Amino acid sequence: MSTVTPSTVTPSTVTPSAVTPSAVTPPARPATAAGPSGAARRNSELVRAKIGLLMPGFSALTSRLWTSPSVAELYPRYLRLLHTAIRATVPLMDLALERSEALAPTDPVAAGLVGYLTKHRREERGHDDWVREDLAAIGQDPDTLLSAMPGTAVANLVGAQYYWIRHHHPVCLLGHIAVLEGYPPSPQLTGYLRERTGYPAEGFRTLHRHATLDVRHRDELLRFLDELPLQPEHHTAIGVSALHTLQATTVLFEELLATAPEAPPAPVAGPGPAARPV
Repeated sequence: MSTVTPSTVTPSTVTPSAVTPSAVTPPARPATAAGPSGAARRNSELVRAKIGLLMPGFSALTSRLWTSPSVAELYPRYLRLLHTAIRATVPLMDLALERSEALAPTDPVAAGLVGYLTKHRREERGHDDWVREDLAAIGQDPDTLLSAMPGTAVANLVGAQYYWIRHHHPVCLLGHIAVLEGYPPSPQLTGYLRERTGYPAEGFRTLHRHATLDVRHRDELLRFLDELPLQPEHHTAIGVSALHTLQATTVLFEELLATAPEAPPAPVAGPGPAARPV
């Protein structure tokens, strides 16, 4: 599971991607809910529509990150931030799977989650190690990742999922995944960042791999959502989880951008040597 990094690289471009919620065409299945106009809509369409309310603003934020004059300084900090979220991916799915198995005998939605989570958590193992390898490749010490206490923003992002899975319903995790894997990074992003930062290609393997993996994971999730017998309460739970994830991730990126060095003031126009910068 990557963190959202919408990006189109020209030159704007994170690990969710250039957002126009990408052209995803879920398989033709009977719609399971009604939209505002009363027309039937697929489960996946309803989830994407809710995420789409906030995604344009987040996409603009990620463009600010990748086009920042300080992107070389910000990228290692981005990787550290990414690690704090990615290392929680498998533990979250472990808990959701445990709860789904417990509810499965009387809950068809929980029963449907069992197979999806069993497969998906296997595919997500080791992704935190990719981030460690990227940091090492750009000359950073990956052994410091686990020694620092994560900030409140990432605790808010991930901690809400633990609470909702344990105390409400594991279906909430699908909203979280729909944001973090639903908007893959542009395949051109890594090349663009290599040019901007001067870091070697080995420092961008996490982004490069997720540009491909998250396309497949996104499409699998959309198909899976359309197969689940979701009721209105499940749609509410998924939607609240998704929008919380996007809002919390926005805070993370805002905090990251706030660490960028201030640009030097522009020289004051005027005649003579006195107008030159000191």
